[in-house]
Amino acid sequence: MSVSRREFLETAAVGSLAAGSLLADGSSAGMPTRVLGKTGARVSILAMGGGSRFLQYPEDQAAEAVHKALDLGVTYIDTCDDYGPNHLSERRIGAAIKGRRDRIFLATKVTTRDPGDVPRVVELSLQSLQVDHVDLLHIHSLTEEDDLARVEAKGGVLDQVRKLRDQKMTRFIGVTSHTNPSVLAQALERHDFDCTQMALNAGTVAMKSGPGGKMVPNPAMQASFETVALPVAVRKKMGILGMKVFAQDALIGQAGPDKLLYYTLSLPITAAVVSMPKFEHIEQNTRLAKAFRPLSPAEMKDLSTRLSQKNKEALDRFFRHHVDA
Repeated sequence: MSVSRREFLETAAVGSLAAGSLLADGSSAGMPTRVLGKTGARVSILAMGGGSRFLQYPEDQAAEAVHKALDLGVTYIDTCDDYGPNHLSERRIGAAIKGRRDRIFLATKVTTRDPGDVPRVVELSLQSLQVDHVDLLHIHSLTEEDDLARVEAKGGVLDQVRKLRDQKMTRFIGVTSHTNPSVLAQALERHDFDCTQMALNAGTVAMKSGPGGKMVPNPAMQASFETVALPVAVRKKMGILGMKVFAQDALIGQAGPDKLLYYTLSLPITAAVVSMPKFEHIEQNTRLAKAFRPLSPAEMKDLSTRLSQKNKEALDRFFRHHVDA
């Protein structure tokens, strides 16, 4: 079912008003929380990403960075088996969360497309994280239709991940993508994912001004995750994580970090996953998250129109080949 840009943004703003007003009982310093879709789990609206930017911390500062985020109210931590060599991100996070596991929603991802390798890789992830299970296991970085065909083939990676869920190695399963919105939408339509994580930012919205100023899809641009994949996830009540909020900093300077973060948080999602390679970034982003107020549909339209006209084609090319490892 298609929805107009105006209807979609109005729904997003209303949903964000309700969700943004919810505070975790006893949470650190009043970080807003939302329910992660049909999982029922309540998590902070700001999640800490464990990718290449997290790995910029010197080894002796990585745990301190995680502790700082947790102390400031972040309860969702995101990592992956291939973030750094030999599960480096997972090993750093595992060391940092010892003694605090019960207060954290922990997500990691499996990168391999070899179904026979999935159990071994995930077992290494659990060992690196020093846990017996994760809360969420994503199939990482879905790309094009041939990739989806491999993932969903009988006995393939999706079947293996489902088995791991049955074996209690993960509570929930999901899929991530920043490559092709249409392929992600197909995956979400066809399968029983609990969650999904996708690129959602104000600079990659494939819309243009139509008759009477109404925003309509722009066929000259690649479809966006916001207009193609996100509505599917919303309809199926999945837990939705937004990533690439700042487009690897490509949008910084064109709009304030508050507007960029608030744009993504004003969509009907649970949390924005943000990598924060400096302590001051953790302080700034947690402060912004605590002060979050949803942008109006008009503000979202103005921001996305301005940024997408300038950036979308270049960002689409970048994210089609981007590897956050």
